[in-house]
Amino acid sequence: MSGETTQIVFFTLGVAGVSTLLILPPGVALAWWLARKQWPGKALVETLVALPLIMPPVATGLLLLRLLGRRGPLGSLLERLGFDVVFTWRAVVLAMAVMSFPLLVRSARIAFEGVDRSLEDAARDLGARPWRVFTLITLPLAAHGVIAGTVLAFARGLGEFGATILVAGMIPGRTMTLPTAIYHSIQLGRDGDAFGLLAVSVTIAFSAVAISEWLLRRARR
Repeated sequence: MSGETTQIVFFTLGVAGVSTLLILPPGVALAWWLARKQWPGKALVETLVALPLIMPPVATGLLLLRLLGRRGPLGSLLERLGFDVVFTWRAVVLAMAVMSFPLLVRSARIAFEGVDRSLEDAARDLGARPWRVFTLITLPLAAHGVIAGTVLAFARGLGEFGATILVAGMIPGRTMTLPTAIYHSIQLGRDGDAFGLLAVSVTIAFSAVAISEWLLRRARR
C-alpha cells in the first residue's frame, strides 16, 4: 500500500474505533433498559433508536449538518466555545457513531433478553445490590452478544459514507475515510486506486462480520 492509502486505512480504523468506544456505554445501558424495563414512551424510544437504519444515510447526515453547523442550535454554541465539529475528524466520529448505534443496541438487547432472570433473582435474594447483579451476572452472561454487537457497530462505522460525506466532507489527510476515498478515486478516474481501497475495505469488513457471527453463534449455544 502507498503512504496515502496507509494513512487513510489507519485513520478509518482509528475513527471507527473511537466512535465504537463512544457509543458502547450508552448503547449497553439503553439495551439493558429496553430489555428489562417497561415505561410509557418505550415504543417511541425504540423507533428513534432504529431510525438511522431506516432513513437514508444522507438524510441523517443532513440532520447532523443542520444541528452542528455554525448556524445550528448546537453548532453555534460549540463555536462560541471555540470547538469546531463540522468538516473535522470529530464529525467523522459522530457520523459513524450515529449510524452504528442501532446495531449495537439491537445486538446487546437480544443478548440481555436471553439472560436467565432466575439467576439474577437468586443473586438479589442473596443480598447482591443491583449494580453487582449486573456486573457479575447479567453482563457476563450477555457478553458474547454485547461483544458481537460492538464488532458489528465497528464494521458499520468502517463502511459509513452518506452521513460522513455531508457532515465531514472528504478532505485529504483530515476527514478522508476508506468509503469516501473510494468515491473520490472513482471521480478522478483512478479506478485502480479505487479497487485497491475496495479490496482493503472488504477484507476488514469481512473479518469484522465473521468475528461478530462467530460470537453470536457462541452466545446462542
